[in-house]
Amino acid sequence: MKPDAGTHRCPDNGAAVNTSNCSVPLNKGAAELSTTWTDPAFEPAQRAFYYVRVIANPSCRWNTYDAIAAQQALPKSVPAAVQVQA
Repeated sequence: MKPDAGTHRCPDNGAAVNTSNCSVPLNKGAAELSTTWTDPAFEPAQRAFYYVRVIANPSCRWNTYDAIAAQQALPKSVPAAVQVQA
């Protein structure tokens, strides 16, 4: 997948999680992510800091795993899945 030239975001990859059993569909999402980036304004004498944000595929929250194991319904006020940003 190539990022959008204007937003620099990748398109939705269709990744999801089934919150009734925490399974994930096959062949959705990327197995790996890599890129090369060059700072055109880099100056070796100046300190630099770069920030990269990666959004992971959705996964069940810990409370969803617990609810499934205990065969209990999840409260409606608690999300069943999360999408971690790193």
